[in-house]
Amino acid sequence: MFVNIIESYRRVIAIADEGLIGKQFFEGKKQLDVKENFYKGENEAPLSKEEVIKIIKIHSKEDSTFNIVGEKSVACAIEAGAITENEVLKIDGIPYTLILL
Repeated sequence: MFVNIIESYRRVIAIADEGLIGKQFFEGKKQLDVKENFYKGENEAPLSKEEVIKIIKIHSKEDSTFNIVGEKSVACAIEAGAITENEVLKIDGIPYTLILL
């Protein structure tokens, strides 16, 4: 999974499954665009499940927004306690969630 931490007026944590980077998904009028520059950023190597969960837990305690795409990435957010399965949406079968803390 790739994690990109974007510093803005509030921190944005973008997390996506490695295999989804650069792809677009459509369902009716909905579109999910997993842009490399947003989700991967300057990172060269993906992170492990443990590393992603740790990042989610750390930033869940702060004023952060999460944008999470993909089965593995969403599962990490659930395991970290940041969301429940009821908060997961799908576009073209791809799970995603937005969290505003």
